[in-house]
Amino acid sequence: MATKVPSTKTKQWQPNPNITDTELAEMRKEVYDRIIIARVGLLLRHPFFGNMATRLRIVAADEWCGTAAVDGKFMYFNTQFFNALTNKEIEFVIAHEILHCVFDHLGRRTWQGRELHALLSNIAQDYIINNLLVRDRIGANPSIVQCYQDFKYSKWTSEEVYDDLFEKVKKQGQDILDKLGELLDEHLELDGDEGEEGNDGKPGAGRPKYSKDELEQIRNDVKDGMMQAAQSAGAGNTPAEVQRLIKDLTEPKMNWRELIRQEIKSIISHDYTFINPNRKSQMTGAILPGMNVLDTIDVVMSMDMSGSIGDVQAKDMISEVKGVMEEFTGYKIKLWCFDTKVYNEQDFSSDGAEDLLDYEVMGGGGTDFMANWTYMKQHDIQPKKFIMFTDGYPWDSWGDPDYCDTLFIIHDHADKNLEAPFGLTAHYDAA
Repeated sequence: MATKVPSTKTKQWQPNPNITDTELAEMRKEVYDRIIIARVGLLLRHPFFGNMATRLRIVAADEWCGTAAVDGKFMYFNTQFFNALTNKEIEFVIAHEILHCVFDHLGRRTWQGRELHALLSNIAQDYIINNLLVRDRIGANPSIVQCYQDFKYSKWTSEEVYDDLFEKVKKQGQDILDKLGELLDEHLELDGDEGEEGNDGKPGAGRPKYSKDELEQIRNDVKDGMMQAAQSAGAGNTPAEVQRLIKDLTEPKMNWRELIRQEIKSIISHDYTFINPNRKSQMTGAILPGMNVLDTIDVVMSMDMSGSIGDVQAKDMISEVKGVMEEFTGYKIKLWCFDTKVYNEQDFSSDGAEDLLDYEVMGGGGTDFMANWTYMKQHDIQPKKFIMFTDGYPWDSWGDPDYCDTLFIIHDHADKNLEAPFGLTAHYDAA
């Protein structure tokens, strides 16, 4: 039976349903002024958030918004809710809405090809945002809302938090969500349909609705605004998580295939000899030099077959290395698999008849990265380049940083910012 997760959750705080239009209008004027004051406070104390806040237009949305909401263009507020907050708490709420935009939480409900449950996804996102705001002392956590916040989830991704929450619901029932906290704001569903006309989020138009093209433009505007705000605020006034996002946007990631190609080219041997001619070339009637037999092994490749990497991904990696190697007249490669020990070591070269694509992957146990270095030291193997294809979950150490140049290709890891503590790191993506 599928785990049942509630679709909505009642907040502890509720607006007064009996307030008159006149009272609400007078209150709204004061609240609007206090929001402006809070934005100025953010500009003075937390300039990244203050700069981003000035890019959001403020809209009262009492008819549908119970607390606050954001769509990347407008920040919506419930008049009575903001009236019940202190100025510092308003700063917290504004910063919370800004981070939903920055982290691209608007309508994102899929991860690794699977649909995410909307409520659990929203809660996971709130944990990530609230942890950052409390940690960096941005405003004050509203006292009238029991926000989802737990430093247990520090350095987690929202998807990893989602999986943890799903397991909690599965084991303890849906009531556990009420005990953990409540959502601070309204999370809007903004996945526009192709060709759908939006209402541009204008006041009095109800919940905002945008076309796909409009949403894409909003996301691009948020990215531009984020980079400008960070530049204006300076690195010391911009959260580390935001700095990493900007780095990803401004520093292009090298495709793992291109990185392998570049690294192999950097160490491939160009020292050839006619003493050992290339046997493959003789079939064409030409005699080409082979590799000098005194050369050390150029490349060692290791396949982490501890369980999470399948044969298809392993063969993809082998195929890519084979393609690079065949660009050269001569090459040597040593290949093995590992889990807690090394399996099926084989040598391949341009002179031999062996085919890398016929290699049989083996393993399936635990994961001990150091097994590779132990094996190399025991067998006097010190490659010019060591390439490890792995899931990025070592049992203990990542290996010996001083032994040889190492390239880690990390497969299927939720955290695309994960880097090995030494060597070079790239993330596998399916062709």
